[in-house]
Amino acid sequence: MREMGRALPTRSQSVRALERFVDRNRFTIAIAFPAVGAVSLVASATGVLPPWLAFHPLFLLFGTLVMRLPLAVALAPLLGGRGVAALGGLAGYAYVVEYVGVSTGWPYGAFSYGVELGPMVGGIPVALPVFFVPLVLNSYLLSLLFLNDRWGRLPRLALALALVLVVDLTLDPAAVALGFWTYAAGGPYYGVPLSNFAGWVLSGGVGVLAVDVAFDHAALRQRVLDCEFALDDLVSFVLLWGTVNVVFGNWLAVAFAGVLVGGLARSQRFDFEVGVVPTLR
Repeated sequence: MREMGRALPTRSQSVRALERFVDRNRFTIAIAFPAVGAVSLVASATGVLPPWLAFHPLFLLFGTLVMRLPLAVALAPLLGGRGVAALGGLAGYAYVVEYVGVSTGWPYGAFSYGVELGPMVGGIPVALPVFFVPLVLNSYLLSLLFLNDRWGRLPRLALALALVLVVDLTLDPAAVALGFWTYAAGGPYYGVPLSNFAGWVLSGGVGVLAVDVAFDHAALRQRVLDCEFALDDLVSFVLLWGTVNVVFGNWLAVAFAGVLVGGLARSQRFDFEVGVVPTLR
C-alpha cells in the first residue's frame, strides 16, 4: 500500500468486508452499544449491579473496542508507514504522560484511578491508547470537515485542539461522577481542576500535531467525506458521556456535548430523523 496522497489507495478485500460489516451494523455499534454502556455504567456507580459485574474491566474494554471499530476501519486504507509510526508514537506518548501524571500529578493534577479500565499495570490501563488516541483522531477528523485546504495548517490545528478540549470537558465530569478517576484536590468544574485542561492543551496539542504531520490531510478529509461512518465513534462518545452527564446533572458538560452534537449535525455525520443507518450499497 503506497503512502497517502490526494488519491485514495485501493482498499483490500478484507477492508471492504469490514466496511460492509460496520455499515450494516451502524445502529448497533454507534447507538445501541453506547446506550447500553451508559445504563450499565450508571447502574455500576449507583450499586444497582452486583459487585462482581459492576465496572467489569473486560466488558468495559470490549464495549470500547466495538465503538472504536468504525474509526479503525475508516482509517485503515490510509495507514501507510508514517501513519502507523505516528499512531504508535502517540500511543507511547500517552503511556509516558499518563505515568508521569499518576506519579507526579503533572500535567493534569494529582489523580488516581478508581475503576480498572481493563488490565492495569502500574496504575495505568494497558489499553490507554484505545481510550486516548481516538479522542484526538475524532477531533482532528471533525475539524477537517469544517476547514478545507484554503485555511492552512494553523487554523486546522487550533480547531482540532479546541475540539479535543470540548471532548475532555464532556468526558472528565462524567468519569469523575462514575468514579473512574478522582482528583486529589478536587476542582471547580464538577470536581475537575483547571490544571487538567491545561494538561490536555499539552497532550492534545502534541496529538493533533502528530496526526497532521503523519497524514495527508486532504486525503484524510476526502476519506471522511466518502466514508459515512468515519465519525460514528464520536457519535457513540456523545451518546455515552452525554447521557451519563445528564443522569448526574452535569449540565455544563451536557452543553459541551451539545457542541459536539451540533458539529456532527452540521457536518451531516448523523441524520437526526432516521439516526445512524447503513449507507453502502
